[in-house]
Amino acid sequence: MNRVVAVANQKGGVGKTTTAVNIAASLAASGRRVLLIDLDPQGNATMGCGVDKSAVELGSCEVLLGECTARQAIVAVEGAGFDILPTNVDLTSAEVRLLAADEGRESRLREALEAVRGDYDRIFIDCPPSLNMLTVNALVAADSVLVPMQCEYYALEGLSALVSTIEQIGAAANPGLGLEGILRTMFDPRNNLSNEVSAQLLTHFGDTVFRTVIPRNVRLAEAPSFGKPVLLHDKDSRGALAYLALAGEMLRREQESP
Repeated sequence: MNRVVAVANQKGGVGKTTTAVNIAASLAASGRRVLLIDLDPQGNATMGCGVDKSAVELGSCEVLLGECTARQAIVAVEGAGFDILPTNVDLTSAEVRLLAADEGRESRLREALEAVRGDYDRIFIDCPPSLNMLTVNALVAADSVLVPMQCEYYALEGLSALVSTIEQIGAAANPGLGLEGILRTMFDPRNNLSNEVSAQLLTHFGDTVFRTVIPRNVRLAEAPSFGKPVLLHDKDSRGALAYLALAGEMLRREQESP
């Protein structure tokens, strides 16, 4: 089933881009047609896929501004089996221009994806770590939201704010928007606080929390510096195996959903 999933959390440093890149690679490894959209001006997902962001001439900035189509800007990720709509710092100027637009500014991405949506089984959108116009575009374009989060106290507060935002955007502009799931990242089972927060998440959100947990892993942390998903950097590492397990869990959920 073809779905658009926004990978979002307004808190930075929670493994959002790592999750976007590696779940794209893991689902591609299972034979799915996958597109990753980098909607963060930092361009970390672009670099993490081995694309030089300084050399990007057509990307998500130009797509949002209507200067090119999504198909014109999409490039293949070498050796990974999925495609990426890359970006660079120019995306910041696109956000400013979107804010000045009179109408339709929050649905630019959704409209741009209509032409390519049928080409992919899953489209993942790596959102910036803030609730700005770029994130709003991602949430309006998405069917669901995948929320990576660390198991710490402040993350719980941020999660409540994000869930509220998802509900507001669902009510105002995207009635079908829901939670794809909550993913526990950088998890260390030796940390008592991590275990306590994890237990609270399961109590409050139940089956919405993915059973798969992403551990702290050196190979996972160093893979972006090589411009590769961890599956291509070290396929036997704990990080790679965890994201493969997450891909399997997402596919099972999809099959079990009515």
